[in-house]
Amino acid sequence: MKIALASDHAGLDLRQELVRFVRDLGHEAVDLGTESGASCDYPDYAKTAARSLAAGEVDRAILVCGTGQGVAMTANRFAGVRCCVCTETFSARMSRAHNDANALAMGAWVVGTGLAQEIVRVWLDAAFDGGRHTGRVAKIDAGEIPE
Repeated sequence: MKIALASDHAGLDLRQELVRFVRDLGHEAVDLGTESGASCDYPDYAKTAARSLAAGEVDRAILVCGTGQGVAMTANRFAGVRCCVCTETFSARMSRAHNDANALAMGAWVVGTGLAQEIVRVWLDAAFDGGRHTGRVAKIDAGEIPE
């Protein structure tokens, strides 16, 4: 699987660890930066990864900022991107099984490296259940939820 990883300065160290971890799991990691600990804007990096995902250049994306919230909000602005914020493994598994999440956001200030790796492992291994969830995901992808 080809996976884009991006972060701002707050997520730099965790993202670098996750790039190595994703490669160790046998996936192709596309590291989209940042490469510096200097303050930068998380939307710039989340946007790059979300565009790559929306364009089909990668299969999934992993985004990291301080809380995970900002990168997720940015990524979810792109058609076809379904980004979840996870702080534990149950939500990671369910975001794939029920919501077919194709982007994962985490907060470097919220989860440590070990937990982040386990969240990534569970999220990458989980499959979409389909069935009754397919129509629900289609509504998300349609943009506006019908009344």
